[in-house]
Amino acid sequence: MNYSLKKISGDASFREFYRLKKGNKTSIIVKADKEKFKNLISYAIINNLLIKNKIIAPKLLSNHYQHNIMEISDLGRKSFYDIISKKKKKFNYYKNLIKIILKLQKIKIKKKYYLGKHKLKFQKYSLQNLHNESDLFFDWYLKFYSKNLKISKIKKILKIELNKIYKKLYFDNRTFVHRDFHASNIMINKKAFGLIDSQDAIIGNPLYDVASLIDDVRIKLPINLQNKLLKFYYSNSKLRKEQFQNLKNDFDILSIQRNLKILGIFVRLSKRDNKSYYLKYLPYTWSLIYRRLKNPIFKNFRLLFNKHVKIKRLKKLNTL
Repeated sequence: MNYSLKKISGDASFREFYRLKKGNKTSIIVKADKEKFKNLISYAIINNLLIKNKIIAPKLLSNHYQHNIMEISDLGRKSFYDIISKKKKKFNYYKNLIKIILKLQKIKIKKKYYLGKHKLKFQKYSLQNLHNESDLFFDWYLKFYSKNLKISKIKKILKIELNKIYKKLYFDNRTFVHRDFHASNIMINKKAFGLIDSQDAIIGNPLYDVASLIDDVRIKLPINLQNKLLKFYYSNSKLRKEQFQNLKNDFDILSIQRNLKILGIFVRLSKRDNKSYYLKYLPYTWSLIYRRLKNPIFKNFRLLFNKHVKIKRLKKLNTL
């Protein structure tokens, strides 16, 4: 039997991915650094959980944890990102993805999961988690974009206001959250959708994955389609008995939080990891942030942000 091994792109991942071809069959080899060993365990356990709940995910085929390597099934070469830009009518495609989110939110999560002697305990998306992630904006984006700013002072002022906003989140941390539910992590598998990159899943707010999908920085969606998708989620979820504005507020808060994090991550990828490819998404990321900041819930934060950071100026910056 003929064998071949070819390295493939891992998006923004720290892991290495290879497509192994054995005759007519293919699989994916995942390699992680020694200190990221637990990441492979989490990935295998969570993928197994998704599969048990009838959600397509890579299946563990073999493991070589002593070498920080595992083999998983191949979900194909095309992602949702690869096909959606060519589609004029996008609503039905996105509608099917929201149905997957609703399916994820029905998963009943146990306290602990095991894979042999290894175990996984799901964490909750705590207030500290939210801050740790949005801190990347101050520590990386502002550090390189605004050299004349007193970043530590600005960070302190804005974090106080962000803390007030995060505490206004209406819905509890009670559902399975993929945590990176965007177009590049959704694969086309035999005309169905499969999920990858699920190792960071957490118990969190039901609007987090919805915001990740609808306000995906990689794909520009018109605001009327974004609104239509959010209302579709609302009318088909268990939250439909709640006031829509509560859901909309949580969506906007988590979109801002996530996209502040993304600004920091993309600059870090450029400066630390020499992956400047992601900088092209910065302008649209700012557009999304600016769009969500129009919600009155951000009034004080928006005033402080404009005073100390000047959003409009930062929005115009494309390269570092």
